[in-house]
Amino acid sequence: MDERTQDDGRTMRQRMEAGDLYIADDPELADMSTRALDLMDAYNATTVRQGPLRQQLLGELLDSIGDDTEIRPPLYVDYGANITIGARCFVNFGLVALDVARITIGDDVQFGPNVQLLTPTHPVEPAARRAKWEAAQPITIGDNVWVGGGAIICPGVTIGDDTVVGAGAVVTKDLPAGVVAVGNPARVIKQVRPDP
Repeated sequence: MDERTQDDGRTMRQRMEAGDLYIADDPELADMSTRALDLMDAYNATTVRQGPLRQQLLGELLDSIGDDTEIRPPLYVDYGANITIGARCFVNFGLVALDVARITIGDDVQFGPNVQLLTPTHPVEPAARRAKWEAAQPITIGDNVWVGGGAIICPGVTIGDDTVVGAGAVVTKDLPAGVVAVGNPARVIKQVRPDP
């Protein structure tokens, strides 16, 4: 039996949003992706002198974006509609935010260049993978987090407030608030002293 024919009555979008297995080439999801790709391409073609246009495009692409947040192109997303980013954030060049599941970013967050936020997962079982099933787990990044260049945040990870993720780190598990984590897989190497 083709695993793609199994149906529990929900749309693929409903399955995706619930974090359950779904098929990405579903027509509704393909339309959502195409819309995001068009907006992303338009955003990535802007220049710094087109600030109002950039903000308009980000407003259409993302679920929400806070005041005084700057995202330097290029930006790469799957849908955009599952991304919430807070106020006063700075995102350097080349963010990849695969938002199959929700990506929630707090206020005052800084990203170095080429950071990857990866929510998609794929089945380990060969037959399910061959049938093109996939799933996702959300990523949550707290307030005042600094993510160094080239870091990878894996599906299902939550990063606490005031935490620093070192450049090139691969974060596979939750990180508490107020720590510095480095390496692959990322491990906590010290606590961050709170402000006086």
